[in-house]
Amino acid sequence: MCGIVAYAGTKNALSILLDGLQRLEYRGYDSAGIFISNPKKDAVLKVKGKVNELRLLCDKETKEELFPIGLGHTRWATHGKPNESNAHPHVSNNKELILVHNGIIENYETLKKDLIQRGYTFESDTDSEVLINLFEEIQKTQQVSLEAAVQIGLNKVIGAYGIVVFDKKKPHELIVARLGSPLAIGIGKNDFFVGSDATPFLEHTKEVVYLNDFEMARLSFGEDIQVSNFKENTQIKAIINQLTFDLEHIQKDGFDHFMLKEIFEQPKAIENSLRGRIDLLKEEVQLDSVQKHESIFKNTKRIIILGCGTSWHAGLVGEYLLEKFTRIPTEVEYASEFRYRDPIIHKDDLVIPISQSGETADTMAALKLAKDRGAFIFGICNVVGSSISRETDSGMYTHAGPEIGVASTKAFTTQITVLILLSLKIAALRNTIQASESKRLLDELIQIPDLISSFLKQISEIKEIAKIYHKASNMLYLGRGFNFPVALEGALKLKEISYIHAEGYPAAEMKHGPIALIDKEMPVIVIATKKGHYDKIVSNVQEIRSRGAKIISIVSSGDESIKKMSDHCIEIPESDEIFSPLFATIPLQLLSYYIAILRNCNVDQPRNLAKSVTVE
Repeated sequence: MCGIVAYAGTKNALSILLDGLQRLEYRGYDSAGIFISNPKKDAVLKVKGKVNELRLLCDKETKEELFPIGLGHTRWATHGKPNESNAHPHVSNNKELILVHNGIIENYETLKKDLIQRGYTFESDTDSEVLINLFEEIQKTQQVSLEAAVQIGLNKVIGAYGIVVFDKKKPHELIVARLGSPLAIGIGKNDFFVGSDATPFLEHTKEVVYLNDFEMARLSFGEDIQVSNFKENTQIKAIINQLTFDLEHIQKDGFDHFMLKEIFEQPKAIENSLRGRIDLLKEEVQLDSVQKHESIFKNTKRIIILGCGTSWHAGLVGEYLLEKFTRIPTEVEYASEFRYRDPIIHKDDLVIPISQSGETADTMAALKLAKDRGAFIFGICNVVGSSISRETDSGMYTHAGPEIGVASTKAFTTQITVLILLSLKIAALRNTIQASESKRLLDELIQIPDLISSFLKQISEIKEIAKIYHKASNMLYLGRGFNFPVALEGALKLKEISYIHAEGYPAAEMKHGPIALIDKEMPVIVIATKKGHYDKIVSNVQEIRSRGAKIISIVSSGDESIKKMSDHCIEIPESDEIFSPLFATIPLQLLSYYIAILRNCNVDQPRNLAKSVTVE
């Protein structure tokens, strides 16, 4: 959601900004803009539309000049419509200060009224323009530097933000700050880079500083980075992290879309999630992050899983896994609702926030609420150094690699993989699983990447099904047990990228209402693997068939019973019930993808959606 890129150094900021913004397109946006400056000239250039349109405008306006400093932004509209005046960067009334901002200033109306009374005028409807004029007013009335004005101003602000600010009076310096909206600072040999994440500057440096909440940094050419806590007015030593992925990891590698590439990356991603976490000699799960806190996991009385969207669906699978193997009561909560309730949290609760990006605002807020009330926080996320990874007591990375497509694919399967490992490890600590059963499951688990790779070579049937149903208005997804969350996730994928209305239900709930929708125009996708509640799902399929619906079934390899009752059938490898979500979700991802392509939808950047929701 929104993207920031900034640069200060000796290279050409223009190309760095434009390339960086292009790499942040996956976050979702509706307008784009940059500010660039050199000793002879500066310019603010904005467009309503895509970065490519901004690039054309820049080619026309800037020719081949060198601009050693600049700020760039892709905006996802919150306050004010998507248009050029509301696009970033924003300029102060005195034309001296420039700002790009991610997030929401909740008290902007109060601040704006005060500034208007002081003579300020506004060209946009945004909360961000209020922020830059607030800094000007403080700088002017208190006669302080921009750094001091930002510190004072942010302590007057209520909301979430990641900001980069430039003062024309200090042409080699950027001020950066964050609260609730991620910012990464790249450290070059003679320059600084800033991004909403590290992807904009991967080819320039592998050294990165991640700002925490209430931290700001002064980036001045020729000096070391200076980091401070603007709330407590204390200096902080910058911790430099080394990036572990390369530019090629965020390129399409010959695939038409990032989503398709990431679907096909799932065997490798699951393998990476497993790597180093199964001791083949001892035939057990090896998780230092759990072992270090053994008493916590042995004695916890309740587990609460927090997530949003796809991560919430993975959490539902986690609930089934944890209760089955550890016998610990487990609840799955929408993080966005949890934070606004007055939830009962005990000091011996184990809370598991799940987030691909590690920056989801609602999940972060829910995590902090649980942490403040004394719960032990065990985070599951993908991005190393993300806010959630820094806020938790312990946790596991999924190691899925960068996920650029807005619709999560490998995030879901790797989150489930990690939850399987976690469940088996806790069960072993609590003696709620026999060693022979654990060994059997682990032996099967390590075969899954190869089985998925083989399945992905035989997907022509899915393309044909997409051709038949891509003009559908509605679809129903049904599953039981471990595959009920898969039905929810399959429906979500279809909604996200093809804009077809779809709903997922437990198959048994069909006759409690949804069956009224079923007629010959309604395609129904049934996840009907052999293990689990097979006889019950057979009955559900018969009920659907008798009402004339078109049935698309996902079945275990070799199943003939449901295949005969279905109009279309996709066979997946047979597995233990707990592993079926890893297989069953992949044909649903592919079906959504091919339907979206046939409907001419923007697969990687679906309308109104952002990859990482860093505001409420």
